[in-house]
Amino acid sequence: MSLKSGVIEAKEMARKRPSTIAEYIRAAPGEGQSHLRQLYAILKSVAPEANEAIKWGTPFFVEPRFLFAFSAHKSHLNFAPTPAVLEAFRKELKKHKTTRNMLQIPYNKPLPEDLIRKLAEYRLRNMGESDGFW
Repeated sequence: MSLKSGVIEAKEMARKRPSTIAEYIRAAPGEGQSHLRQLYAILKSVAPEANEAIKWGTPFFVEPRFLFAFSAHKSHLNFAPTPAVLEAFRKELKKHKTTRNMLQIPYNKPLPEDLIRKLAEYRLRNMGESDGFW
């Protein structure tokens, strides 16, 4: 293989979108991979029977409806259970950065494992017809 074909091959691989959560985590910023692996392990332990998918470029857990998703960014990750779950834990989330849909976790701070587990378990127990993410 020539250097030129190797460069082209590398560029094509870089453009390839992840098709599994493991691939997504490997493609994420290096400083966030530890947090992402921890988050994935928590979510998998809470919902071991859930289907895993990459939808719109984002890892999702589905059972059979949307359970939760997460996404990697340059200096943080977002965990998205649903707005209803975040609202139910509004007091516990006061010291964390949130939006209506997501909990933002900086890579330079410890992953709030217990809180994430509580959010995920609550979401699994309280899955309803009118609480979808999108």
